[in-house]
Formats: sequence, structure tokens, C-alpha cells
Amino acid sequence: MKKLTIFSTPKPFSDEHVNIIQRNAIRSWLQIGPEVEVLLIGDEDGLAVAAKELGASHIPKVARNPHGTPLVSAIFQAARQASQAELLLFTNSDILFFPETLALALTLHEQHADFVLMGQRYDLDVREPLDFGPGWAQRLRADVQARGRLHPLGGSDYFLFPRWLYTDIPDFAIGRAGWDNWMIYQAVRQPWLEIDATPDLTVVHQNHDYAHLDGGKDHQRHPETYQNAELAGGMRTMYTLLDLRHRLVDGRVERSPWSLARVFRWLERGLQTDEMEGQGLRWRLLTGLRRLRRKLNRMGLA
Repeated sequence: MKKLTIFSTPKPFSDEHVNIIQRNAIRSWLQIGPEVEVLLIGDEDGLAVAAKELGASHIPKVARNPHGTPLVSAIFQAARQASQAELLLFTNSDILFFPETLALALTLHEQHADFVLMGQRYDLDVREPLDFGPGWAQRLRADVQARGRLHPLGGSDYFLFPRWLYTDIPDFAIGRAGWDNWMIYQAVRQPWLEIDATPDLTVVHQNHDYAHLDGGKDHQRHPETYQNAELAGGMRTMYTLLDLRHRLVDGRVERSPWSLARVFRWLERGLQTDEMEGQGLRWRLLTGLRRLRRKLNRMGLA
């Protein structure tokens, strides 16, 4: 039986660059080892062909919203039904993982019953198919150290957890902002161990544009993003990695250290209400705190 199931819902493979980076990502998951299975969910153009060529399993049917976008709830349900592994890893389809991912996950699974692993990513420009021959991980790691940039604290592009967690997810639209923030919120509010894996787990995002969205706009300003926020329960549930109380350092789970950015984020949560109309003293204070926190993040003081 497989020990880890990695699942994702790729974009159409019709765009040349998207085709390259998604194939790179899937191949990196398969390189983790024979104890890992890869599930690709959806019927986007080229997905069935890519799954067959790369040796991944394919689940074509998934429920969608009226806009035709796959639902996060349906994606997670499909993966859980198709997998026998105790550990599940959802990831965006442009994310590269290194082989040590499995060993790290299994160690945590031995030590903790209910945990959710997530974290920051390194952004890297990748334009060509990667060479997954001997030494590929060392070459990629060196490239990340030379050219990669750690993405600012925000949501997470991946979630690793035991299969019995996240069984009740709202009908979020995948590929739009907000749903991953709710996933962080849910992990914090439940009696689970929520862990920022950034210090120990290098995760690489292959940069791309947003041509696949209507008008090519960033997903933060997409109409379905606002719908996701509404389904989540409003801005009060839009948690970030700053809200995590634990982190993984040298294989050990420890409390996340305090920083100015974390203090500002704590104050933000205290000011946030279910309905804020964008005016008044409370709103101005909240907006000012967010600007200061983001400035600290850019300065590396998060």
C-alpha cells in the first residue's frame, strides 16, 4: 500500500509554458519514490495524455461550480476515495517537491496523530523541461539558492495531512484566492497540530502568468475569489502562515517565535469583524497595521 498520495487539479496543458512546468512538477512528485502515488483530477485539455505518459493516475470527473471551475470539496473527496494511503498531500500543479518530502511526512506521522503541514514557497523562473537524471535534486537546489526568491508570507500552495482531516470543506473554487487561507484558519481552530514547514521543507513554485483566467487578471482580484471569501465566512477567516503557532526546525516541532509582524497580525485579528465597510477608525487602524506588517515582511522582519 502506498504511504503518501499527492493529488492536484492541473490547468489545461494547451499553453506551452504551462505544459512544461506542470510536467516538471508531476515528475518531481513521482521521483519521491515508489511509496508515493500521484492522482491528477479533472478533464482539462491534455490532462489524460499527460497522466498516461508520466505514469500518474487520472480521475476525470469532478464537480464544478456554475463557472466551470472544479470545487475544492470535490477534489479532496475524490482523492480520499481513490487513495488508500494514510497521508494525503494536496499541491498546486506548478509546485516542485524534493525527495525528502516523504521521509519528513512519515516522521511527523509517527510522532503526531493529527497534523497539517504547510509553508512558504520559493519562486523560480523555469522555462525548460527539467532533467530528472541522477543528481537532479542537488542541481535544482543549487538553482533555487542562486535564483529563487522566498515568497512573502500569505497562503500556502500545499497541505499535507492524515486522510481523516479536512472531511468537511466548503465548495470553494480551486485556483482562486481565499480557500487556502480558510484551510489555515481551519487547522488553527481545530485541535490539530498546524506546522509551518518552511525552515525544513524547500518547496519550489515555477513562475507563470495568469493568462488562463478571464482577462489574465491575478486570482486575487477574480470574482470567484470574492465568492471564496464569502463561503469561508468573511475576512476574519482569511488566515495566513503568520497565524501558525508551530514550525518545523531541524526535524523538531517548536513554537513559532514572536516578531513585530506577528504582533501586528495578532492586533489585526482583534480588530477584524465579520462586516467591515471600509470606513471608520477601526477600519483605518486595521488597514494601517496591514501596511506596516507587509512592509516588515518585505524587509525580511516577519
